[in-house]
Amino acid sequence: MKFAHLSDVHLGSWREDSLRQLGMQAFNRAIDICIEENVGCILISGDLFNTSMPSIDVLKEAAAILSKVKEHDINVYVIPGSHDYSASGKTMIDVLEKSGLILNVAKLENGKLEHFIDKTGLMIAGWHGRKGGLERYEYRDIKLENQENRISVFMFHTMLEEFKPEALDIVDCMSVNELPAGFSYYAGGHPHYVIQGGYGNGKIAYPGALFPNNFKELEKFKHGGFYIIDDKLSITWIPVYVKEVVSFSINADGKSPSEVENEVVQLAEKMQDKVVTIRIAGMLREGKPSDINHKRIDNAFSHAYFLLKNTNKLNSIEAGKIGVKQGSVEQVEKDIIDEYLTKNVGHNISFVNNLIAALDKEKEDGETNADFENRVVKDAIMALALEEEYDIKKD
Repeated sequence: MKFAHLSDVHLGSWREDSLRQLGMQAFNRAIDICIEENVGCILISGDLFNTSMPSIDVLKEAAAILSKVKEHDINVYVIPGSHDYSASGKTMIDVLEKSGLILNVAKLENGKLEHFIDKTGLMIAGWHGRKGGLERYEYRDIKLENQENRISVFMFHTMLEEFKPEALDIVDCMSVNELPAGFSYYAGGHPHYVIQGGYGNGKIAYPGALFPNNFKELEKFKHGGFYIIDDKLSITWIPVYVKEVVSFSINADGKSPSEVENEVVQLAEKMQDKVVTIRIAGMLREGKPSDINHKRIDNAFSHAYFLLKNTNKLNSIEAGKIGVKQGSVEQVEKDIIDEYLTKNVGHNISFVNNLIAALDKEKEDGETNADFENRVVKDAIMALALEEEYDIKKD
């Protein structure tokens, strides 16, 4: 008997369609590996979806992948995580359960946590995760039947103080001692790090995210993976590769925008069909970060599968010359505008003020999101004097 342990799949997480598809491909590949390895069952320790209400397209693809598992008579046990948990109970986890594709084990019966016996003999129980780690306060009320004399698994979606990565040191977590005792294997989820440890006579394991979920994770991890555990509770981490990720870091200190731009463009060779991340940081000696021609860079990497750039820590001496004074928000805005207009003679102060006023709108009582967005866009177009181009009439 062996079983698979996945977590933090986050289907539908990326805004970019091509990266969102990579996340789905990673899930599909992991399921295929589970079938090839003839696992007895599959555990998903939270965040199968990136939200409790994913799009219909994401749900359809997930259901199609899970259908393959059902065809091979492999049960899939799931707990909702901090992303796909819903206090209202309106979650697509329940939709998949009603269709017979998965079983949500985070259930109470007469105040006691239910447990399930898989056809392999594995005993499984678990509890959901919640946003902000609020599930930690529910553990004190969880009651469990005594563990039977069999291999048992407790699924949870919570970061533990004793196992949290150094990068998350400031995050307040619950202690491992708050978990129910006596289980053979604790199938963890939530931190996107591969972690293993022990609790009593049992083992604690986090497999990390199945596919990186942001720029930093792509840069650091390149790919994700999951665990396969055998009947002796030996744990093997299985990497899941769907697309090669190549990362570059550019030091912009003392360089001009054109020099940085040329350095980045030179990296484009041999990036065919790769996911490329480029982090540009430092202090430009002249010009502004916006002077870098990103369209030229994008064109140079057009043969890559996808290009992601991060310039959050790119600054320039010139941009830093505009000082911000203390005071109210309105006064700070006025000071910045006045200083800018002093250096850019000919720019219209009324134009700037009208545009700020157009964008500084609040949603009115009873106004729908769509109507509010349309009103802001219309006012902005009028402030930019583009009414004729967009065929908008003044009220």
